[in-house]
Amino acid sequence: MNTIDLYNWTPALRVMGLGLVVALGPLCWVWLRHRESDSAARLRALTVLTLFLTFDLVLFGAFTRLTDSGLGCPDWPGCYGSVTPLGAQVHIDAAQMAMPSGPVTHSKAWIEMLHRYWATGVGVLILTLTAFSWSRARVSHSTQAWWPTFTLAWVCVQGAFGALTVTQKLSPAIVTLHLLGGMFLLALLSVQVFKSAGLVRESIPASLRIGLGAVTALVWLQISLGGWVSTNYAVLACGGFPMCNAQWWPAWEGSGFEIWRQLGYSASGEILPFSALVSIHVVHRAMAVVVAVAVAGLSWRLKTVNVLVRQRHWLLGLIVLQIATGLSNVVFDWPLVAALMHTAGAAGLVVVLTWMLTRSQAAVDVVNSNSAYASAVPTMGRTDSRPLA
Repeated sequence: MNTIDLYNWTPALRVMGLGLVVALGPLCWVWLRHRESDSAARLRALTVLTLFLTFDLVLFGAFTRLTDSGLGCPDWPGCYGSVTPLGAQVHIDAAQMAMPSGPVTHSKAWIEMLHRYWATGVGVLILTLTAFSWSRARVSHSTQAWWPTFTLAWVCVQGAFGALTVTQKLSPAIVTLHLLGGMFLLALLSVQVFKSAGLVRESIPASLRIGLGAVTALVWLQISLGGWVSTNYAVLACGGFPMCNAQWWPAWEGSGFEIWRQLGYSASGEILPFSALVSIHVVHRAMAVVVAVAVAGLSWRLKTVNVLVRQRHWLLGLIVLQIATGLSNVVFDWPLVAALMHTAGAAGLVVVLTWMLTRSQAAVDVVNSNSAYASAVPTMGRTDSRPLA
């Protein structure tokens, strides 16, 4: 195989053009369905649709990774300098002939490029969302246009990580950060859906909101560990459940948690031992127990919060889904559908927890504040300390 440039900008404009074509469908749908609505309703519909398509993009990114299609086109942003795999058939044929089960095949090339088109289309939708928000802000003097602006900046960062995923040959750190970036994009869009709906934040006990924040942090940590398991291909490192390879706690090998290294190698350049993959898997399992208990405890506390009752049910359903699909990955040797549903459950947890944090605020201690106010009022403008009648 001939050496190719990792970055080939020749097809960049045409790739962006295809992304625009992908985005035109959703944009036309929003415009036609809400052509008689006001601008606020159109903005809300566009925000919800962008969140939905971004959720699907995260799943398609997981599908790309799970089918080993991340290097289906080994350059960026096109495929061997072409806008589609059709123009790269000679190169793909040569690569597939050299390695029939290797990273470059016709099907993998199409999966990789479809993911890039979809990501570009989502970028166009976010760009449109930003322009529309600033157009409305000039009239309403709203500051909410900064949210889509930051989202647009973040999607550009995501694009850079997408490029690095290819050029750094699926480095576990880069691929995991790319996954987390996609989840953060979901969180940003979830906040904007809440704000575009015009909902009012509701007060919940301060201790409960702290617990909600702590559970959210644990879920993000677990998603990071799950991404580390997936990007290191450590899903099947443990056979059996609840024990791992007939052991409750296998021997620890810390080289699996060295961050900046190539796939399959330690930071020193040595081949990563299998025990390192086992350690990665076991840590993810152990943290899953912690997260499940924390979510169950939070759901129990949320029984008295009527405003979050629907989100509480979603939270319980999603954690059950995560347990079921996580076990399926181990017991049934990582079936594709179960693995995709596991990613969907993680993305759903991010959306629901972000919505709960945005919907709620810590309640002010009314008793103490009233007492302080009552003690201060009698002396305002008076020389004696007698209470007011």
